[in-house]
Amino acid sequence: MATQSSRATARLMVAPSVILLFIWMIVPLAMTIWFSFRIYRLLSPDRTGWAGVRNYTWFFNAPDFWLGMSNTLLLVGGVLVITIVFGVLIAMLIDQPVWGQGPLRILVISPFFVMPPVAASIWKNLFMHPQNGLLASAAHGLGMEPILFLQSYPMASIIFITSWEWLPFATLILLTALQSLSSEQLEAAEMDGASALNRFRFITLPHMTRAITVVILIQTIFLLSIFGEIFTTTQGGPGSASTTLPYMIYKQALIAKDIGRAAAGGIIAVILANIVAFFLMRSMGKHLDA
Repeated sequence: MATQSSRATARLMVAPSVILLFIWMIVPLAMTIWFSFRIYRLLSPDRTGWAGVRNYTWFFNAPDFWLGMSNTLLLVGGVLVITIVFGVLIAMLIDQPVWGQGPLRILVISPFFVMPPVAASIWKNLFMHPQNGLLASAAHGLGMEPILFLQSYPMASIIFITSWEWLPFATLILLTALQSLSSEQLEAAEMDGASALNRFRFITLPHMTRAITVVILIQTIFLLSIFGEIFTTTQGGPGSASTTLPYMIYKQALIAKDIGRAAAGGIIAVILANIVAFFLMRSMGKHLDA
């Protein structure tokens, strides 16, 4: 049993790393908050001063802001639905004893190790290209006009590409949960006459609830900051059809060179992420305590 002295010693030994991590987090956040209230434009270095809340009001009044917010939430929600539904199905499929199970699992999780810009470039040029893409060639072979995926369905295309990247992560977590399920429970339910659907509904799915919660929480954190896929494929277009909040921040920081507005957008993104995380933890955190 730990004594008061040993607990104090443990806190003292952990303190340097905690302080370093706190500084690592708080200094960039404090600088971002500071710049968000300042006039700071790289193309006009002589124009400086206190902007107040003008950078924030500019963001809220920007024509693309609410579209970017809705696109951000649509991207997060769409990817979560696809990865969880198909993640459960694929996890149940590759959990079955089949020949070549090891290589099959490696192939299933391999897309997760492809860098986002590379994955987006592969889908853009190899599959979705309207002249040279595989999907266009298949459409020509069937006597149909090729679909302009990135022009006609930009958000759907980005959601699909991002889902392809994150599906292996969800599958891996869900497969781990599935393998911890006792086969005796399933065998007992089968002997009692439960159908395959009822076994999945009342035994398998409740057992995977904690893993699904972990997938949702982790993926949401990363999906709120998706940028590389949009930059590589549509660059926020056509028009602003696929613009998200992170891409709006990029345009202000590196295209318009307005650091003040970009910082304000970053603070808005942090607030949005915390709101989403709060509601997720309130609604799903109970599954982690179960």
